[in-house]
Amino acid sequence: MTANTTAALLHTLQSSFLKWRDFSLNDRISVLKNIKEKLLQNKHEYAHAITTDMNKPIKLALAEVEKCAYLCDYYIENASAFLKDQEVKTNWSKSYITFRPLGVLLGVMPWNFPFWQVFRFVVPSLLTGNVFLVKHASNVPLSAKALEDVFNVDTINFPVYKNLSVKSSEVAAVISHPIVKAVSLTGSEHAGRSVAETAGKHLKKCVLELGGSNAFIVLNDADLEYAAEKAVSARMQNAGQSCIASKRFLVQEAVYEQFVDLFQKKLSTLVTGDKYDETVTFGAMAREDLAEELEKQLQKSVAKGATIIAGGNRKGAFFEPTLVTNVTVDMPIFAEETFGPLAALIPFKTIDEAIELSNNSNFGLGASIFTDNPEQLNHYLHLFDEGALFINEMVISDPHLPFGGIKNSGYGRELSHFALYEFANIQTVVVK
Repeated sequence: MTANTTAALLHTLQSSFLKWRDFSLNDRISVLKNIKEKLLQNKHEYAHAITTDMNKPIKLALAEVEKCAYLCDYYIENASAFLKDQEVKTNWSKSYITFRPLGVLLGVMPWNFPFWQVFRFVVPSLLTGNVFLVKHASNVPLSAKALEDVFNVDTINFPVYKNLSVKSSEVAAVISHPIVKAVSLTGSEHAGRSVAETAGKHLKKCVLELGGSNAFIVLNDADLEYAAEKAVSARMQNAGQSCIASKRFLVQEAVYEQFVDLFQKKLSTLVTGDKYDETVTFGAMAREDLAEELEKQLQKSVAKGATIIAGGNRKGAFFEPTLVTNVTVDMPIFAEETFGPLAALIPFKTIDEAIELSNNSNFGLGASIFTDNPEQLNHYLHLFDEGALFINEMVISDPHLPFGGIKNSGYGRELSHFALYEFANIQTVVVK
């Protein structure tokens, strides 16, 4: 795509914005209802695109599309309350806060959840009155095309969403264009730094959802059967290709061997096979080079003394579900983000030691803690450097709850009511 073509897209979207911002919130909600209906009517087609693009088993791709519809329902039901003017009592005759759109937003989106990541960025800000130019990952072209289709419904005669087909090296020039008012990126730490640098140079707001190396902490009193089942989902879902996947499994010494044994046995519940077969739950990684990178991290860790007790083999883009013990904090599979189906297992003695190990990371996206006595954690939760803590549950993204991290996991929040305000002009109005 040439610079002239990009400029033409931006001018088209700017014209759309001037129309879309004048829609009432109720009218915008009606359009979102049309988007949701279209999404569900074509869910098998859209799921097929996801599976073809990045090897996600079709069962999981369908679940991703349906989760996007669930997100739409949340905002259809709650946006009016979230975006209503907020009156503030002052000495003036009237004071209130209102929420105005910014304009054309740029989204730089990843491949691992090609529909969900886009929906959670677009839907709330669409209701605020913004429109979107989205550069999707180059390895999910079918998903990108489908998304442009689903967001541009027949009930309005102008586009609110356009695809941007440019190289990553060209994104900075797009951010700097005066029509682009803000940018959201979900991706790597390196990409986040680059986007933040350019956005900062041009004084533009950005939201960064970056990597994670979540800890999964199992205490002595936890229900180990339940924890092991959750561990399989938390690490192996989407072939481990998720920023919020649990990656470092910290287990209290008294139950360490028992938990490791259960974890290994429950890997047998994963079903492999044809990615278009709806019974399959575990598939290949999105690209062979990604599997190769995970293999290198594993090999370097084994060279430092780590022990593979399950899996560890790669064939093309397929990487076996892998469990590794004898892990130390200086190994790549502990110190780096592992974006694939590999679990690093580490014993600990006390809760304080578990917190220290959990915080021993450049990332701060989330952590899970398993115990039959959640109240015992009340004095410890404030010590975790995380954007989210889930007790007796794996870390998930849910429309009701704000999503985002701290440290090198980025900044800003998606989902819940916070998402509606990230790309809004929170305007104060005073009347005397």
